[in-house]
Amino acid sequence: MSNKTKYDKIFMDCFSINESDLNNELLYNSTPAWDSVGHMTLIGDLEEAFSVVLEMDDIIELSSFDKGIEILCKHGI
Repeated sequence: MSNKTKYDKIFMDCFSINESDLNNELLYNSTPAWDSVGHMTLIGDLEEAFSVVLEMDDIIELSSFDKGIEILCKHGI
């Protein structure tokens, strides 16, 4: 499974959304499931799937689907 496929699947599973919802309009609080609790679930799932520990700044900045890709790229993923 590619990193992008894993990333997409994590978002779809965490927020119970469809693949068609994965776009630049997917922002924190743009879907009911992406609240503070959902955000921390997302962070945990990303860290586990990609064997990375995100810094506090990264956790705070991960406010959109696209920004998450940028942050993981910064970590060499």
